Amino acid sequence: MRRPVLPGDVSAVARALLLVPAERREALCRRIFGMAAEARAHTDLLHRLHPRSGDGTLSAAARRFALAEEPFLDDPAYLACTRLVLRELDAALAGTSEARGAAPAR
Repeated sequence: MRRPVLPGDVSAVARALLLVPAERREALCRRIFGMAAEARAHTDLLHRLHPRSGDGTLSAAARRFALAEEPFLDDPAYLACTRLVLRELDAALAGTSEARGAAPAR
């Protein structure tokens, strides 16, 4: 995952999560974080964009999936998705995502 993480990155992931059933959101969130980490490693090593996941940002990885229209922040489902993304971001920044098989945060 490329840092800094911008509000648009969080929004893009949350919008991707909105379009899947609630029980699949956590897995998709982790997949997107993993894709961003893979893309970052690819770009750091080869100095070019990852062919599928882009530049290592969460937004680029999330955009491999359909995104819901941006809802208002008081939308309960969007708020739940945003919380999930922020929890995963917190775990990635703390390095605990390594235990899940994702590349470590840099």
